[in-house]
Amino acid sequence: MDVISGLFRRPAAASILSLLGVLSFYVVIGGVDLGKLMGAASWVNYAARIGVVALFVGLLMISGEIDISIGAMIPAGAMTTAILSGYYELPMIVGILGALAMGVIVGLFNGLLVTRTTVPSLIVTLGTLVAMQGIVLAGSKLLTGAASVPLSAPGWAKTVFGDLMFGGNHQVVIVWWIALAVVVWFVMHQTKYGNWIFAIGGDKVSARNAGIPVDWIKIGLFVGTATSAAFVGMCHAILFNSAQVSGGMNDIFNIIVSVVVGGVLLTGGFGSIPGVVIGTVTFAIVTKGIDFTSIDRNWSNLIIGIMLLAAVGMNETFRAKAMSAVRKKKG
Repeated sequence: MDVISGLFRRPAAASILSLLGVLSFYVVIGGVDLGKLMGAASWVNYAARIGVVALFVGLLMISGEIDISIGAMIPAGAMTTAILSGYYELPMIVGILGALAMGVIVGLFNGLLVTRTTVPSLIVTLGTLVAMQGIVLAGSKLLTGAASVPLSAPGWAKTVFGDLMFGGNHQVVIVWWIALAVVVWFVMHQTKYGNWIFAIGGDKVSARNAGIPVDWIKIGLFVGTATSAAFVGMCHAILFNSAQVSGGMNDIFNIIVSVVVGGVLLTGGFGSIPGVVIGTVTFAIVTKGIDFTSIDRNWSNLIIGIMLLAAVGMNETFRAKAMSAVRKKKG
């Protein structure tokens, strides 16, 4: 019983239960072939696409902040790459670095504005979202005269960022997702910086009084979310040989839902990287896995909504259990 109780106090518990619940529902109600579903590339590719950004959004949300400008940074990264290396025919490395630099600049702007003012991060990044949408559209029209820009990437760029693996179905971004998940997990759960992020999300004032560089940590996290979104956009421009100014808006909702289902509280101070990864997988299976069932796809949003509400409730319950255990140890 102590082992089970200990597992339920972990942030990833909600994501594991959500995943098991979704799979059980699809098998029992939807009649899905579980082996066929697990071997499908569609949901894995989708999970990797939103998962790269979800890792860094998870860190930011654990610190008590949120970034919705990621919805504009994905097409911004794609368009920057395509304009520089497609329209202007500059070396591919220039397009890649340009996209990443765009992410760093926007992340710095968001981070500095949040830490230097009292404006909530939701409002700051909402403003950045709208502004970047305008910049991407107007900039593309001004520089290229079009809202879609073709791109022909060299072989090395295709192999590293935009190729297909395992028989031409799985995208190479899956490898990036796994590698980044390992790195972020190590930083978050094995170094002092992870403890600092948890402390900031738990009580920002106490964290600052303890000597933690709260502002710099938050600025770095905002840079991470914006740059990861630009990176995903860049990968897709290379994969599909083009970029468009539209797209990315749905990813805001999808990424945040994945993080919440992964056990991260919107109020901060609670969550885990394994939970975020499992939450992303769960959301991807709900979204893409419904195609493998006899269920009408129009019901997928209802399933997502129920899953989100259940995850939020479980997150609060498991956090209360964890805090109760901590108080008992101190007592």
